[in-house]
Amino acid sequence: MADFWRHKSLAEMTPAEWESLCDRCGRCCLLKLEDVDSGELYFTSIVCRHLQQPGCQCDCYANRLVEVPECLALTPQSLPDLIDHLPGSCAYRRLAEGRPLPQWHPLISGDPDTVAEAGIAIEGKVISEAYIHPEQYEEHIIHWHQWEGES
Repeated sequence: MADFWRHKSLAEMTPAEWESLCDRCGRCCLLKLEDVDSGELYFTSIVCRHLQQPGCQCDCYANRLVEVPECLALTPQSLPDLIDHLPGSCAYRRLAEGRPLPQWHPLISGDPDTVAEAGIAIEGKVISEAYIHPEQYEEHIIHWHQWEGES
């Protein structure tokens, strides 16, 4: 079914359908900081060392949970616990919250380039953790309204 996401719950999707929801923006690969007092999460403009640019592709996707134990293992079962770790633009989060996919999403547009054209992809907006000392992470906290395409 071409528009399966409109007719199936996230739990009902096949593995291929689930994977196709990912728009390959790379935002889930941004390092996050947690306020120890409030528990609030802050996204940074620092990206996992395994995210390749250009292309927003993980260089160890199949083995990512071994290489990077804190990497998100996103499944229909884990989504409720990880939803705050996903940006508002994320298809998994949007569908879980009852929101539709945006027009730039490849499943709607039919074109993977619309993610970058809409300003959603992080390519060119981030720096690898390999180049930032952990003590400098706070200097890289981002505010989503500063990034184009967030809705």
